[in-house]
Amino acid sequence: MEKYVPNIFFALILIAAIGYFVMNVRKLIRNIKLGKDIDRTDRKPERWKNMAKIALGQYKMVRRPVSGILHIVVYVGFILINIEMLEIVIDGLFGTHRVFQPIIGDALYGFLIGNFEVLALLVFVAVIIFWFRRNIEKVKRFWNKEMEGWPKNDGNIILYFEMVLMTLFLVMNATDVPFQEAGVGNVVSQFIAPWFDSFSTESLHTIEKTAWWLHIVGILIFLNYLYYSKHLHILLAFPNTFFANLNPKGQFNNLEAVTKEVKMMMDPDADPYAMPEEGAEEEMPEKFGASDVTDLNWVQLMNAYTCTECGRCTSSCPANLTGKELSPRAIMMKTRDRLEEVGKNIDANGGEFKDDGKQLLNDYITPEELWACTSCNACVQECPIGIDPLSIIIDMRRYLVMEESAAPQELNMMMTNIENNGAPWQYSQMDRLNWKDEE
Repeated sequence: MEKYVPNIFFALILIAAIGYFVMNVRKLIRNIKLGKDIDRTDRKPERWKNMAKIALGQYKMVRRPVSGILHIVVYVGFILINIEMLEIVIDGLFGTHRVFQPIIGDALYGFLIGNFEVLALLVFVAVIIFWFRRNIEKVKRFWNKEMEGWPKNDGNIILYFEMVLMTLFLVMNATDVPFQEAGVGNVVSQFIAPWFDSFSTESLHTIEKTAWWLHIVGILIFLNYLYYSKHLHILLAFPNTFFANLNPKGQFNNLEAVTKEVKMMMDPDADPYAMPEEGAEEEMPEKFGASDVTDLNWVQLMNAYTCTECGRCTSSCPANLTGKELSPRAIMMKTRDRLEEVGKNIDANGGEFKDDGKQLLNDYITPEELWACTSCNACVQECPIGIDPLSIIIDMRRYLVMEESAAPQELNMMMTNIENNGAPWQYSQMDRLNWKDEE
């Protein structure tokens, strides 16, 4: 029985890690579903293509070649190396050692492990460069004020995680005596193995098992760390790009209730008491625009959770570049923070939200930020995984205008002129063509 203790211990760790991960995923889905419903199931071929091109193919990442290529190295390396997780899990549960080697043969096994080792080395080098760019070179977009505190630490923690996991993988292979003696797949670890020549066979076995345990436990910790990290995009980038808005970037959605009222105003023969057509919405919306996260749709909330905090949006935002308060990245981060707060409120109150006197508008995002936006779509264009900060900004501005009449004075004047004169300029309709008589 004693020899099965490590296997039982491994099984308990695995079950606990997967259970905690599933619990957080369910909480994540619950929070996203707090958003209003929106249909994004149309044009499926385009959506699959979008996901394959952007999330899987990293198409938009390489627009900035240095960070883009390095990111692809880390992305491909980390995903492929973790395929070995299957072997590690089987070995951990059943007490085997490199269970796949005799099954698939030395040649194929050596080819796979050899590639994994090369990728591990490339990932390690790429992560070192990322750390240097973030902390020594201090690339400007990583040092905006919204990146202070946890966001800054989170970026570094994940880099340290990846360095340690890649090191443990290579050390595990380098100290596996039978693996090194077979000379199959030890493309990189053969150069690390001499560092341990002074150790006894028993010590090497201890180091190998320690690296094995730390590697698998580290991966399980990393898996559960994702929920609390910007690296949640590893999971959400795929649905986020699939459900992205495929309409032209300058096209805004109209509110059906408002469209109906405008048509009524412009049609002198319209019957204001006519029954709505079958299938048409009969009720006015309870709120125009959005003042809190529950007023946004579920895709916008998923966008907030998917944000990588890379800052490409903010570094391309003309408002931010000219010193305005707006940062599209901060909009997404604040939306996520408020959504997390609402989720914790629900958890603390038995599944029901208890009014906390807060909302996304003013408590997290200020009107000054919203009105600084020029609606140019630069942030949407730049995002490497299809996030749309502008849609949140527009919905919140709608609330300010239509619910609070809190538009800037210049905008209020323009709308008043349109209402009174049919044009944004302050003169009557009778004078609109006077310009043609000017010499």
